[in-house]
Amino acid sequence: LVSLLLIGIAAWGIGFGLISSFRVVGVAIAVGIFLFFIALVGLIGAVKHHQVLLFFYMIILLLVFIVQFSVSCACLALNKEQQTQLLEVGWNNTNSARTDIERNLNCCGFRVFDLNETCSSDCFRSRQCQPCAPIIEEYSGMVLRFVGGIGLFFSFTEILGVWLTYRYRNQKDPRANPSAFL
Repeated sequence: LVSLLLIGIAAWGIGFGLISSFRVVGVAIAVGIFLFFIALVGLIGAVKHHQVLLFFYMIILLLVFIVQFSVSCACLALNKEQQTQLLEVGWNNTNSARTDIERNLNCCGFRVFDLNETCSSDCFRSRQCQPCAPIIEEYSGMVLRFVGGIGLFFSFTEILGVWLTYRYRNQKDPRANPSAFL
């Protein structure tokens, strides 16, 4: 479910022109495909009661849980000052994201509006733009809390999946020959 959601959101963002960075969309789609294949391995392992596939699924799911839980906690733990520093570093290091933000939020510059810089926003023509930092900071706190909460929820469902896989993996296969275990 999460894998299909990631692929769908990436396709939606590129389809509506909200994201033009191929790198961001590519990473989201790659993670979605990876999670889909891991879920497929777990499903095949459960249907066939295959011990090795279930063990592989359990270990990979545990690693995904650790990464997702860590990222979710980091998203929820960032304070306003750290968010501002992170946003400024991102603003200074990417041109494509800067162009997307200026175009979608109708703002120019990060802290101050400079007439000498180029800007792809509609307000640049009228010279009545506001800086992007206050607008981004307003959205970033809300998005980080949302992403952290959703990530935390799905990380606990993943640890439940690890536990259930461990329990199911150690059960005897009901289709097996009963005398084979003697």
